[in-house]
Amino acid sequence: MRIEQLLPVIPVDDMAGAVAAWTVVLGIGPRFVDGDRWAQFDVEGRRLALAGTDRESDQPGVLVKVDDMEEARRRAASAGLEVGPTREGPHELRFTATGPGGWPITFCVNRP
Repeated sequence: MRIEQLLPVIPVDDMAGAVAAWTVVLGIGPRFVDGDRWAQFDVEGRRLALAGTDRESDQPGVLVKVDDMEEARRRAASAGLEVGPTREGPHELRFTATGPGGWPITFCVNRP
């Protein structure tokens, strides 16, 4: 399994307010905003995601973009993580595994 991307995900209740605040703090605008669902900022080769109505958890977590969902699911389960069902998003397939302490790891692959 190849990891294509790894990024922190911050849950937000007010996407417009969060985007405005992070734009000022980072000094750049977002790379991508999908309404009140999701936003991404690219800074120095790194990415920060804001998860609004499309979030998997109310806790900060990590998104791991992979090239093999079944292998990701197998690895998460073998690590003893609680693995949720695969869901279809507007751009991707994804599942969330819950780590110790309740933090979410969302694994995703772009839809063909």
